[in-house]
Amino acid sequence: MSAGPDQASRRALARTFAALSGHNYRLWIGGQSISLVGTWMQSVAQSWLVYELTGSAAVLGTVVAVQTVPTLLLGPYAGVWVDRLDRRRLMVGLQTMMGLQAAALAVLTLTGTVALWHVYVLAAVLGLNKAVENPARQTFVHELVGPEDLRNAVTLNSVLVNAARAVGPAVAGLVIVAGGTGICFAVNAVSFVAVVTSLLRLDTSALMPTAPAPRAPGQLREGLAHVRDNPELRVPLVMMALIGCLAYEFPVVLPVVASQTFGGDAATYGWLTGAMGVGAVVGGLVVAGHGRTGVPMLVRTALLFGLVLGLAAVAPALWVALAAMGLVGMASVAFMAGGNSTMQLASAPHMRGRVMALWSVALLGSTPIGGPIAGWVSEQWGGRGGLALGAVACLIATAIGLPTARRVARAEAAA
Repeated sequence: MSAGPDQASRRALARTFAALSGHNYRLWIGGQSISLVGTWMQSVAQSWLVYELTGSAAVLGTVVAVQTVPTLLLGPYAGVWVDRLDRRRLMVGLQTMMGLQAAALAVLTLTGTVALWHVYVLAAVLGLNKAVENPARQTFVHELVGPEDLRNAVTLNSVLVNAARAVGPAVAGLVIVAGGTGICFAVNAVSFVAVVTSLLRLDTSALMPTAPAPRAPGQLREGLAHVRDNPELRVPLVMMALIGCLAYEFPVVLPVVASQTFGGDAATYGWLTGAMGVGAVVGGLVVAGHGRTGVPMLVRTALLFGLVLGLAAVAPALWVALAAMGLVGMASVAFMAGGNSTMQLASAPHMRGRVMALWSVALLGSTPIGGPIAGWVSEQWGGRGGLALGAVACLIATAIGLPTARRVARAEAAA
């Protein structure tokens, strides 16, 4: 006897939100849901502040680059540290420091004393924190839910990030128009209280930590060799390095699209970013319930990512661009969540911090290269050129991953 529609719906809902059955994960994601809205508000406000101070997309690209240089330079070493330390305590310290960084930027902006060099310095401080925080946060999810629900938890995290992207930038655009960028920075500073509180309230007896790696020479080389020798790690990493470098430069490209391509203001920028967030939430929920991992899936989503970025680049009107950015959000979250899960599940447990640090380098550490390139392209050919650059990067990454995807598919068919 087949299950009725209501029972099938309940099962589908349970699959989609499987990780939320754990008390610790619910606490964690509750704190993150508040903090991430503030994070996106700060991201929009910082980009708009720099654009107001300079009027230059190239300078905007250099600020983004300064914020991500620490991940590029220190990311692999950060993975070694994450493998050695208690990740919950590490997260508490890092989240506290990021709250203080946002508070400093709020004070400078609200008092009218902010200068471009202040933004550069505080962007570098935030970047230093994120170089360690990114691999620590990603591997900490495994401690919260274990391997069985890891893919679901990673995808739900991506849904949360993009739900915040839908809310935060739209709110930030309205707040900037009404009261200025400083209020956005202040809101973000306060929001870190929620995530620190959630970390302190976790049931530590229910966590599933990996034993800290003992100090030993050659641990960085060991992690690099682990990735090099495993195609299921190496190929996704190369694909993300290219796509992360040139396609995920939305903080650089979208202000130009909003102001020059469509003649808008900060609110227009917020709507473009928010549309991408709405699409990512929808796409993420589909992936959470039915998604897969592996190189073949990444190749398919990279191809889709490139096609919808191309559509956004040629959008003739703002409403078409908003619809296209929704599709961009769906493809981007599918690629990012699938790649993250693939890397974690394919890596050796005692090397997971080092592997995910390299993933963070590929995603964020490539921005010091890609940010200025995207800014220069946007200055020369407008925001449409910046979006087209990302589309080309996705299509090249698809071609890079295709041979491995075919080998994996043949092996699965034979098995």
